[in-house]
Amino acid sequence: MRAGKNVSKEKLIDLGSCMHRVIIPLYVPHEMDYYKDAYEVFLLCLKSLRITSNSNIKISVISNGSCDIVNTRLLELYHLKEINELIIERDSIGKLNSILKVLRTCTEPYVTVSDADILFSNDWENQVLKVFKEFPKAAAVSPMPVFRTQNHHTSNILFDYLFSKNMRFTKVKNPEALTLFAKSIGWPRLDNHWKDVILTISSNSNVRAVVGCNHSVVTYNRSIFKKIPDANSKFQLGGDSEGNYLDKPALYFDGYRLSTEDNFAFHMGNFKEEWMTDAFKNLKSVTKTKISHVCEPLKEKVFLNFLKNYLFKKIMSFPTLRKFIFASKGLSINRLDLF
Repeated sequence: MRAGKNVSKEKLIDLGSCMHRVIIPLYVPHEMDYYKDAYEVFLLCLKSLRITSNSNIKISVISNGSCDIVNTRLLELYHLKEINELIIERDSIGKLNSILKVLRTCTEPYVTVSDADILFSNDWENQVLKVFKEFPKAAAVSPMPVFRTQNHHTSNILFDYLFSKNMRFTKVKNPEALTLFAKSIGWPRLDNHWKDVILTISSNSNVRAVVGCNHSVVTYNRSIFKKIPDANSKFQLGGDSEGNYLDKPALYFDGYRLSTEDNFAFHMGNFKEEWMTDAFKNLKSVTKTKISHVCEPLKEKVFLNFLKNYLFKKIMSFPTLRKFIFASKGLSINRLDLF
């Protein structure tokens, strides 16, 4: 029996004025060994994101087969309004499928996909949005530049700037941050040749962006996700999942994959260290403002995708030609074999 009238019927949904959503998949199956510090690292990620974001972002957390105690803590964070959307999956469905739970339905023009072990720095959001504003073809922008990304799904950028003085190898803005990233992924050190120069492009107003971006934390123009596969990923982690769902969609729209020139986020890894706590303590809370520049939806470019990301990419695969082009862009001869 139904009694009374459902007040939600025919009522329009109020999507609010939020322009930016951040999606964080979380997998903490237990709190021992590898995962001993995982939840504490995630808390640093979440709190740093809240403190440093310049706009009233919405945060979606997907618990992907995490243990009960972690899920209980997440529910507490949700009730405290630290999280806007919480999805709890009892069984692990994989990192990409967790992201897709939100990505397929979100409406915000900017969508950031972040690992749960990223420490956000002050001004990260403004700096990322500045790149979108300065480079209208930007489709994916990371606040964390990483070495040797110029060869990863960037053929369209190399094609467009092949004869332009606005693409050059320039000195790395923050070499110490690159060293920290290398250590966070288990490298004992980072050789100087990886933190000396990096390939950048410059806008008409001399704003620089690094060519290419990582997978750890990236902000996307949401329009490119019209081209993600209909089926879910078959991988728990890795495989071709990130390439097919997060990298290649930008190329269908002739969109650029870029990073900020300076570093505005840090990859922490699974083990909590003193520098992370110190960096968190130095963060400054900012007054939230409305995003002034909203990226235009990108349009699919079938022919340009074929020309730049298939034909030109094949040409760039010849080592001699790639070395010649990189040398013309300022890379010294003794570094050509490394890049």
